[in-house]
Amino acid sequence: MSTPSNTIAAPQRSAGLWKDNLREYGMMMSLLAIVLFFYFATDGVVLKPLNVTNIILQNSYIVIMALGMLMVIVTGHIDLSVGSVAGFIGAVAAMLMVQYDMNFVVAAILCLALGGLIGAMQGFWVAYFKIPSFIVTLAGMLVFRGLMIAVLSGRSIGPFDPTFQKLSSGYIPELFPSESGFYLTSLILGLALGGLLVWQNFKVRARRVSHDVETEPFGFFVGKNLLMFAIVGYIAYLIAAHRGMPNVLIIMALLIAAYAFFTNRTIFGRQIYAVGGNEKAAALSGIKTARLTFFTFVNMGVLAALAGLVFAARLNTATPKAGLGFELDVIAACFIGGASAYGGVGKVTGAVIGAFIMGVMNNGMSILGIGIDYQQVIKGLVLLGAVCVDVYNQRR
Repeated sequence: MSTPSNTIAAPQRSAGLWKDNLREYGMMMSLLAIVLFFYFATDGVVLKPLNVTNIILQNSYIVIMALGMLMVIVTGHIDLSVGSVAGFIGAVAAMLMVQYDMNFVVAAILCLALGGLIGAMQGFWVAYFKIPSFIVTLAGMLVFRGLMIAVLSGRSIGPFDPTFQKLSSGYIPELFPSESGFYLTSLILGLALGGLLVWQNFKVRARRVSHDVETEPFGFFVGKNLLMFAIVGYIAYLIAAHRGMPNVLIIMALLIAAYAFFTNRTIFGRQIYAVGGNEKAAALSGIKTARLTFFTFVNMGVLAALAGLVFAARLNTATPKAGLGFELDVIAACFIGGASAYGGVGKVTGAVIGAFIMGVMNNGMSILGIGIDYQQVIKGLVLLGAVCVDVYNQRR
């Protein structure tokens, strides 16, 4: 009599696994659909090697800050000051390097430390005085925007040292130079990255199977990994066809790997999700919730400072308008990437995919000649849709 129930349970279990994986990789499929749409709408321009490299460079600072913003949102808070902090740090870097002729390495370290101090100042009020993060960081947005203008005295300061510029506009050296102009080193690195991701996924699956944890069908697992490897390899090929791999892409990859490991494999990372899921329960279980909240804001300050350095290096100057509106793109990237407005939910990969969804949309709409007014309308609707999906999932 058990056979019919098992026969019924198997399709139900399989359907549930398919549904879970579709939800998990929904953002990746959305990004792929958006890329394909703009590919046909722009007659292939959006996937030209030069344009792919530009998308990476234009969104590098958004991706960097999205990693920090994800931690803040997961704990149930928000940081509206990141754009102003990034602009302020760029202004300080310009003063140190251009006006005071300080070595760019020393100046960069001081700027990162200053970013951490700014995050600590804001995190202190949020974590220990329980002032809403919206109010604290809104004040910070105004304060550091004003300080940036004061430091720059309303003018632009530049140019920077050529070595510092390579932080954002430089490329890794080519080990196998050829007359064709194809950068084989970048292609090899890209394929190696794709292979590493596939190997890591197989390790995770093997560990889940050994612990009798339910996994998706093997055919589906192999198919999605082959697709992921093909996408990574194709992007690597496009990058290799134009000047090779940017330095900032290496920085982004290292940060993404570090934060993915931190959130998935460390006790500290898991505690951050526990705080966002239920702060009172986390506190009763012995987690120092105030300290974790404080840490996420310090981390956000450091990453905002790094993004400010990258942006300043890309522009080769510090301007009073630097960082304007960055906080909106960063927050939108996290929510579009699956972070919950209620806290406790969000993945590093989702935030990165969300950042590139915004980047591809900005780039594709600019190529199509859509005005900045309608671009803002479309991005706002996309963000609203992502939050509506989050609210729907919370109520189920």
